[in-house]
Amino acid sequence: MDKMMNSPWVLRIIALFLAFLLFFSVRTELSPINKTTSNEQTDVIRDVPVDIYYDNENFIVTGLPETVDVKIEGPMALVLKTKASKDFSVFVDLSHLLMGEHDVNLQYENISEKIKVTLDPKTVRVNIEEKVTQEFRVDPEMNSRLIEEGYILKDMVADPLTVYVTGAKSAIESISYVKATVTGEKGLKQSFSQQAAVKVLDRDLNKLDVIIEPETVKVQVDIGEYSKELPVVLKETAKAANDITINALTVTPKTIKVYGKKSIVDNLTEVPVTVDLSKITESKTYEFDVKLPDGVTKVSDKKIKVEADITKVDQRGQQEQQQEQQEQQTTPTTSEEATQPPTPTEENDVTDENTTTDDKNPSTEEAEDVDS
Repeated sequence: MDKMMNSPWVLRIIALFLAFLLFFSVRTELSPINKTTSNEQTDVIRDVPVDIYYDNENFIVTGLPETVDVKIEGPMALVLKTKASKDFSVFVDLSHLLMGEHDVNLQYENISEKIKVTLDPKTVRVNIEEKVTQEFRVDPEMNSRLIEEGYILKDMVADPLTVYVTGAKSAIESISYVKATVTGEKGLKQSFSQQAAVKVLDRDLNKLDVIIEPETVKVQVDIGEYSKELPVVLKETAKAANDITINALTVTPKTIKVYGKKSIVDNLTEVPVTVDLSKITESKTYEFDVKLPDGVTKVSDKKIKVEADITKVDQRGQQEQQQEQQEQQTTPTTSEEATQPPTPTEENDVTDENTTTDDKNPSTEEAEDVDS
């Protein structure tokens, strides 16, 4: 063994083996795989805002995402620093483009060149349009199911009545509705006011990407009981006194509002008011109570006025008129007797008188002849 170790060739072989072992150990340490594993890192920064450069006084750009995701790869220290500070930006420059559609690449700045950056999305299609501002009337709206039964929504008014909407020309031209929605709890039965956000919608009720000024309006909501105006109909009871003749009864007012549930009020056609004729003794204005019909909660007038026009008849004069009527009934009998034809005896007397007169006439004629 000692002879072998003292041999120069054995020592040479051992030295060569150690040299090869040292060589491969150093190469393994410098390998890219090991370097990546120990010194490099990959990370994703999400929802990074996108800055846009263009003439925002005269144009509107649509189609550009508000945020993008940024993937970064590189040395661990730089990746961690970039993610923590977020002092870089993502932008797109459209200042040199004309109106219309364009495919543009997103860019970034303030990121170390030693870091590999990937944007998602990297390319987008944008539309550059003319910027338009137009005034629109606000229509308040509210779910009618929130209102208590027996009450109705009388009116809703927005303050201010109009808003200014700014956006791309195509968006402004597609506006069909400008709404301010009022919310609340179920069972509403009193008027109230509320600040409501303004929404701009197209005809398919899709929300449009526009600028609204102001973004909210104050809505005054007027809620009241359901009512219906019905004619007043007099229902006469009892009888007027014997010496009174009622010529006319005039009612005021002629119509009354009744309040209550819609299903009940809509079935009513009139408001009956009972008038006791026995209480009408002279020509003047009387008051009568209005009784609530079944299901009605209240009426606009609890009393009505009835103007009576009557004529009083004198009892003594009535008796005299009755006597005159009785006499008139007996007088025709006497007249009939006066117009009856004469009896036969009377007729003979008349005939004799006529005969005598005729007899006297010839004698007179003879006397006239003798004188001549």
